[in-house]
Amino acid sequence: MKNKVILLVEDNPDDELLTLKALKKHNIANDVVVARDGVEALDYLFGSGIYEGRDTSIMPEVMLLDLKLPKVNGLELLKIIRNDERTKLIPVVVLTSSIEERDLLESYQLGANSYIRKPVDFTEFTEAVKQLGLYWMVLNQLPKQ
Repeated sequence: MKNKVILLVEDNPDDELLTLKALKKHNIANDVVVARDGVEALDYLFGSGIYEGRDTSIMPEVMLLDLKLPKVNGLELLKIIRNDERTKLIPVVVLTSSIEERDLLESYQLGANSYIRKPVDFTEFTEAVKQLGLYWMVLNQLPKQ
């Protein structure tokens, strides 16, 4: 059986590296696809652009979504995927450094499943990623699409 996919949508190389290290440290061995902006994430999800021809019947088990992204920001991306039948059920965890209350509110209004502020401390961050991986990749059950 093929590994379940995590789609990490993150434009900050340091945060990307920290997330990947934290997943590895806690033995979360899922395939991780990294999209570095909102357009790249959409290309992956819909099999366009650099992902032309990708088997779009295989969707991520969870999307870890930063909000402050170039090209298409995280909130716009969330709105697009929630309005499309092919992607509307993908669990989305907003993983952001934003402390703006309006970002929190709008994320949930647009259909985010969870909102987590990135801890500054590496130990706290890796623990948060461990919990995310355990819950979304092991415990959570998704409907068949």
